[in-house]
Amino acid sequence: MTMVHTLNPTADLKTDVDDVARLLTADGERVADRDLDSWIADLDAQALRGLYRDMFLLRRIDAEGMALQRQGQVGLWAPCNGQEATQIGTARVLQPSDFAFPSYRETGVVYARGAQPEGFLRAWRGEAHSSYDPNELGTAVQQIIIGAQTLHAVGYAMGIQRDGVDQVVATWFGDGATSQGDVSEAMVFAASYEAPVVFVCTNNQYAISEPVGVQAKAPIAGRAPAFGIPSMRVDGNDILAVTAAMRWAVDHARSGKGPAFIEAVTYRMGPHTTSDDPTRYREKDEVEAWKRRDPLTRVEAYLRAIGEFDDEVAAQMQHDADELGAAVRSTCLAMTTAPALSILDDVYAEPHAGLDEEKTWFAAYVDGFAEEAGR
Repeated sequence: MTMVHTLNPTADLKTDVDDVARLLTADGERVADRDLDSWIADLDAQALRGLYRDMFLLRRIDAEGMALQRQGQVGLWAPCNGQEATQIGTARVLQPSDFAFPSYRETGVVYARGAQPEGFLRAWRGEAHSSYDPNELGTAVQQIIIGAQTLHAVGYAMGIQRDGVDQVVATWFGDGATSQGDVSEAMVFAASYEAPVVFVCTNNQYAISEPVGVQAKAPIAGRAPAFGIPSMRVDGNDILAVTAAMRWAVDHARSGKGPAFIEAVTYRMGPHTTSDDPTRYREKDEVEAWKRRDPLTRVEAYLRAIGEFDDEVAAQMQHDADELGAAVRSTCLAMTTAPALSILDDVYAEPHAGLDEEKTWFAAYVDGFAEEAGR
């Protein structure tokens, strides 16, 4: 087994967030790491600007999603503000032929896999079972059941392993999901059959309102070696470290060595979803401390320090973000709401008596609101 980064098992998981591998400090200073440096040796300033642009645009998509939910245009939104480096840094390492299994919060993974504006919103608006074609994007439907996608990912990985194709699978889940049996079962199967899958645990410090220190008494990355899976614990707000760790993990899986595990230590700056109020369970000082670790500002600071970023570049990115934001809004507002009964149209390939009975019951249920809707 290789690449088990030094972990301090006695760390206070809420405060010792610096017990991670890192290449870029919060102030934008480049630092060395003997395990990670070689994996990004080819990443020049132009490539790093591209990753920064991805994170910048993702933050705008996320802001538009939040605004559209507050305006009643989207039923629910799970914000990813603060987690841009983890999502972009991991997803951009995959090849188009690889397959991704994200959770509901990985808007950045869906963006990096090529989703268009409607691909971010249709399911959240309740217009379709998925916002995009999973086969076209090589990305499964965003999973809202906690941890379930890890089993789907391992099953897919075992399938392509038997097909003998040059593909790997990656799956994303939160720190809370590691308390679910599905994640443990997925790692057992992945390790036992050496499936080509990368587990990306986004440790954003909270499972809804439950702090990670209650869910885990030692770094989560330390669990994977017990399954026989090598792991890394990286600064999830450092795009360089995340990219390097993901390149290592994907190379490990693609070369037939089996699964790998990454714990990306980051922070959810907003609520769990738009139905949540995080001020009820975390302190303002804690949020302010994490603002100073922002994944975007540290990259910009680094690029400016080496003369590879200026106000003209910033203005162009702002222009691109404004165009994308407008496209997201106009696409959402142009959607036509389908009849309620159509929700059952694509559940089965062929009609049958049970489905007819379900439609009859659902039609009567919907009709029960007719008088109320007419007031």
